Amino acid sequence: MKVGFIGLGVMGKPMAKNLLRAGYGLVVHNRSRDPVQELVDAGGEEAFSPKEVAERTETIITMLPDSVQVEEVVLGSEGILETGKRPGFILVDMSSIAPLVAQKIEKEVSAKGGDVLDAPVS
Repeated sequence: MKVGFIGLGVMGKPMAKNLLRAGYGLVVHNRSRDPVQELVDAGGEEAFSPKEVAERTETIITMLPDSVQVEEVVLGSEGILETGKRPGFILVDMSSIAPLVAQKIEKEVSAKGGDVLDAPVS
């Protein structure tokens, strides 16, 4: 199984490394290059946009700093939902975001046939 991971900051990068250690294939994306390269060196695959992560995986984890970034990654012009994802994909958002934004994202993902697990880390 190949998992997408977007957001390789202080909390996201160790989480992504644990997925690799557990034997999952991993496609990663982050705004800054260094953590991406570190995970590629450990066996992950690089994606150049959230859209590309979504094109290559069926389960995507986001671990981002705030509501604005989650909205951009999921709903933006190069976002996860721009791929025409097949029904059944799963988005696990581990970002700590505003409840109204989480509800908006869930509505949009559901409309495309996906499921959302709101799993904030605080």
